[in-house]
Amino acid sequence: MKKKVIVAGHICLDITPVFSGKKAAQFGDILTPGKLVNVGRADVHTGGAVANTGLAMKFFGADVSLMGKIGGDPFGEMVCNVLKSYDAESRMLISKQESTSYSVVLAVPGIDRVFLHNPGANDSFRAEDIPQNELEEAALFHFGYPPLMRAMYENEGAELIKLMKRAKEYGAATSLDFAAIDPDSEAGGADWAHILEKVIPDVDILVPSVEELCFMLDHEKFFFWQKKADGRDITEILDIEKDVKPLADRCMELGAKILLIKCGAPGIYYQTGGIQTLEKIGEKLELDAQQWADLSGFERSYVPERVLSGTGAGDTSIAAFLTAVLDGYTPEMSMHLAAAAGASCVTAYDALSGLEPFARLECKIGNGWKKTVDNKMRI
Repeated sequence: MKKKVIVAGHICLDITPVFSGKKAAQFGDILTPGKLVNVGRADVHTGGAVANTGLAMKFFGADVSLMGKIGGDPFGEMVCNVLKSYDAESRMLISKQESTSYSVVLAVPGIDRVFLHNPGANDSFRAEDIPQNELEEAALFHFGYPPLMRAMYENEGAELIKLMKRAKEYGAATSLDFAAIDPDSEAGGADWAHILEKVIPDVDILVPSVEELCFMLDHEKFFFWQKKADGRDITEILDIEKDVKPLADRCMELGAKILLIKCGAPGIYYQTGGIQTLEKIGEKLELDAQQWADLSGFERSYVPERVLSGTGAGDTSIAAFLTAVLDGYTPEMSMHLAAAAGASCVTAYDALSGLEPFARLECKIGNGWKKTVDNKMRI
């Protein structure tokens, strides 16, 4: 019998206008005041951690329940219709008083994405929205995007801390993902360093992006990175040892057990705790602590067949990693599958259409699928 998984948190509708033409070096090359930009059709799909990670895990074969909150509006109906096609809508909460979250995703070729986002009903999602009987059965509880959910970051993250503690109390292994934070938003003003200090001890698998993690732990360095990048993707100016590893080390000091830091197109940095630390992971996951202990390294991305959009690439990479861990894959192959899923995801405009089953990914890896070597992140 497969281990049961809950993927909960943020869900929305992603609206992605299709940009045509040559790649741009900076965002301002495409979008400037008063300029008319011709685009193609709008690609409309579900987004957010619940849809991206949850449905991807379902695609990879995991036994997943999706739990999020939407409004009783046309966008909510569209979200439900997509989830129904995967037989995954039954655990969704519908609020007649709130709107469904949506994002307009500006995926300009050659530039990292820009999101115009309305959090909608996600703002009122709370720990009690996860049924106790579901937690009792779950081997893994994955929660995504608390920076886009007001109840999860207000009051110094008390609700998020309560949620992760509750999942741990019922014996589930816990996993936590984040989202980009608008510095000028309410979430941007939250004390994320304090929140991480309180929540990480109850997180077994921590999977932030390098930008998200830096913003939360070191504002000054984050804004320095932005200035140095000068409109380019931040990962182009980063050094693994000088920039990424210190953030990882800080997470480990706070109690992280398995840490993956998503570094965009270059790949994923990973680090794990010692055997005694890993033995604290939810026992229903059945993790081989000795096999997973004291690892660190950088898993470079595979070369994709084409690149249409990075939307959901990080989420689907994490989905592949979590599914591989649940299925008992080795750490090495779990990281390979995470990178392979990301490379497959970017071949489509949405998070799911480009994905391939594990058997196909393993075959491509075994046949010598090339890794990226031309990006600028220094290893």
